[in-house]
Amino acid sequence: MEEKAFNVDDHAFAPMVSMEMNVGMFKSQWQFCDRITEYLSDILGQSHSDPARYSNFLSVATNELIELAFRSTGEPGRICFDLYRSATFNRLRITFPCEEGSDREHPPASLSERRPVPDAARTGYPVMQSDGAVLLRELAAIFRAAIRIEKDGTQGIEIIADFPASEDFR
Repeated sequence: MEEKAFNVDDHAFAPMVSMEMNVGMFKSQWQFCDRITEYLSDILGQSHSDPARYSNFLSVATNELIELAFRSTGEPGRICFDLYRSATFNRLRITFPCEEGSDREHPPASLSERRPVPDAARTGYPVMQSDGAVLLRELAAIFRAAIRIEKDGTQGIEIIADFPASEDFR
């Protein structure tokens, strides 16, 4: 599952919605996590034979990923939520500023460079502390999703989750 989702060319995904907020505004109220989740989940449910069922099921994973981003960013900047659809997958991408919590130096990366966070479970990035890594593994297993964390530029993180577009959840 994971290989199939991540081998899908990004160009195969059609944009559905993009939403951007100031991190300070986002962090000002925990309820934003629920409101954003509801909005994105409703969009993900569109064009399914049972939109409410699909939306409700994926809202759990979407909410956990948004709350993980909420807990992981304290830096000034923008947080972006993007939804994409391909023939077989729905992709949620959350991009936000996040400085590594350790003193380890990383080589500078261009703003357009995206690469996996190296040895994610042992980095100082709050999003990948042990509880975050366990959460991502559990969500991937429960939702048959491919979930990865990538470094976006020098101080940004992306959470990318590919959920199967099929409604055959168990």
